[in-house]
Amino acid sequence: MNIYFITFGCKVNLYESENIKQNFIRHGYTVAATENEADIFVINSCTVTGTGDKKLKKEIRRLKREYPKSIIVLTGCFPQAFSDEAQKIDGADIISGTKNRNILPELVAEYFGGYNKLYHIPKYTRKEAFEYMSNTGYENNTRAFVKIQDGCNMFCTYCIIPYSRGNFRSKPIMDIISEVKQLAEAGYKEIVLVGINLSFYGVDFGKKLVDAVEAVCGVDGIERVRLGSIEPEMITEDDILRLSKQKKLCPQFHLSLQSGCDKTLKAMNRRYLTADYEKIVSALRSAFDNCSITTDIMVGFPGETDENFEQSLNFVKKMNFAKSHIFPYSPRKGTPAAEFDNQIPENIKHQRAAQMIDITDKSMHKFLESQLGKEFPVLFEREKSDGIHHGFTPNYTQVKILTKNSDKSLRNQLFYVKIIELGKDCCIGEILS
Repeated sequence: MNIYFITFGCKVNLYESENIKQNFIRHGYTVAATENEADIFVINSCTVTGTGDKKLKKEIRRLKREYPKSIIVLTGCFPQAFSDEAQKIDGADIISGTKNRNILPELVAEYFGGYNKLYHIPKYTRKEAFEYMSNTGYENNTRAFVKIQDGCNMFCTYCIIPYSRGNFRSKPIMDIISEVKQLAEAGYKEIVLVGINLSFYGVDFGKKLVDAVEAVCGVDGIERVRLGSIEPEMITEDDILRLSKQKKLCPQFHLSLQSGCDKTLKAMNRRYLTADYEKIVSALRSAFDNCSITTDIMVGFPGETDENFEQSLNFVKKMNFAKSHIFPYSPRKGTPAAEFDNQIPENIKHQRAAQMIDITDKSMHKFLESQLGKEFPVLFEREKSDGIHHGFTPNYTQVKILTKNSDKSLRNQLFYVKIIELGKDCCIGEILS
């Protein structure tokens, strides 16, 4: 039987999809290269936004329409958070949540045993154990993601994640080391540590994120360690000092902001103020030479006045982010903010998003300009049909090398590169002999 995998959402979902894929392979299934070859579709869903849910349902309808004899397995955050709604999706034959996904091959076998539709969505308990997942490789990837944390207890007023992922739980250090050693043996040079709320790694057994970073940096064969998205909570100056001593740790930190206005942050139930955020950014920049700070920024949150937005805009200008993801607030059914009576009109949200994008694009250009003339070790990831080699510096600046600089494949190799000019959202470099 051939299976085709579709993943929606974040790097955590990508990690989990790879684990699910490898589990199916162990059970004798073959991964289909294209949709046309598939007997079974496995869709790992996200449910961060209502728009994402609509895209998910549209994709299921399309697959069932174009491949009516196929079996569609829906798993992930959407059915976990909205099980009743998920069970009403006509095209989904097997529906599973974010728990016990190791049994998906057994559910498929059970379905073929004569069931018309199967549901497997157990609820999370307060003392949930970390679901063991371990990947040995990523098809077509040179960086390997390692999920070390799951769940969130913070309950931001706009976020459905605590309902779809359960409480904080973390992967034991020894399990992380074992997985990373396997990835090193498979030839991976860069590890990205990811989690639903990565900053809270270890709170369930007395460890911290920095403990996991130190352990992974100690694995032979791994040359780079990178952090996925982190929240400002739980990152202290002592942690930053310890992190700065790890030479393999890449000086790029995706530190989620959401808003540069204290009033809005409080309405979001974020657990920090702009002064706290600025202090962490300052500490990171002091501890890591030429580090980049990237972020997420929401505009148009319920109750955000013109003055609040202006405050957020000014704070973002001051932070000089290397790159930013800007998005208008979208009401999420099941969250407190969706019921607030001071919703912002869509046209105003999009106007504010355009203003914020303009500011952050200028900030990104300024950061890229600051890289001119510098020399970096670049890990190359792919070549496109135009013959240009693509790679990333430790601070996650994308670098392109023209074909004339190398006729051979540079994939999964580290070379020192000098940045010689700017490209579109990237830098152009030349390999140093």
